[in-house]
Amino acid sequence: MPPDLYIPPDALEIVLETFQGPLDLLLYLIRKHNLDVLDIPMAQLTQQYMVYIEIMQRNRLELAAEYLLMAAMLIEIKSRMLLPRLSKLVDAGEEDPRVELMRRLLEYEQMKLAAQKLNELPQAGRDFELVQVLIERVEEQRLPNVIVEDLRQAWLALLARAKLNTHHRVRREELSVREQMTRILRQLRHGEFEAFENLFEASDGIASLVVTFIATLELAKETLVEISQATSLGKIYVRASRSLTSE
Repeated sequence: MPPDLYIPPDALEIVLETFQGPLDLLLYLIRKHNLDVLDIPMAQLTQQYMVYIEIMQRNRLELAAEYLLMAAMLIEIKSRMLLPRLSKLVDAGEEDPRVELMRRLLEYEQMKLAAQKLNELPQAGRDFELVQVLIERVEEQRLPNVIVEDLRQAWLALLARAKLNTHHRVRREELSVREQMTRILRQLRHGEFEAFENLFEASDGIASLVVTFIATLELAKETLVEISQATSLGKIYVRASRSLTSE
């Protein structure tokens, strides 16, 4: 590096902050000078690394201990590479002093690439903002199930009301449970609760009441209607199931 080259201290601080540590700096130097990470020329790499260290120290930049530790490691490896090596030791499989450094560089490079891929994924606050949607929660008050005895009492009341009706005209009625089921569902199509007694016509005879009652029980059995009451011994209500009214 030319001795008269002036580099502002602020610029060096920015350069230093871009490296995540000494391994990151070494990888940068290897890529910059097209060096082979599997056959590192230690003299050249050590020289380039020490240039950075010297510039940082010259400009009174505080160096982390790990940078200085790596410098000592590079100098040691370089010194071992310069020592004369007997051919017998080489043939016997003497370990290359650079092996540990190459292993650490390759592992760090893999982790750095993985971190870059993770950083490319969309992140909240950087690539998109989280939107909070307030949804008004409507809780439906579920009525308690009908007690069988209350249903029986309601049925007896309907029968008693039917007996009060006087029929002056006698005719044969064609009664169908399925037809009554269809009529009840049509009456409940609005989805609101209907009083149980409103399903029965006031002028119906006992036979018609029986068919309508059976039709109501069949609808409840097939879960096409819901039968509820607000309180025990209270009024009984019927409505079409939600699966029908939501269609």
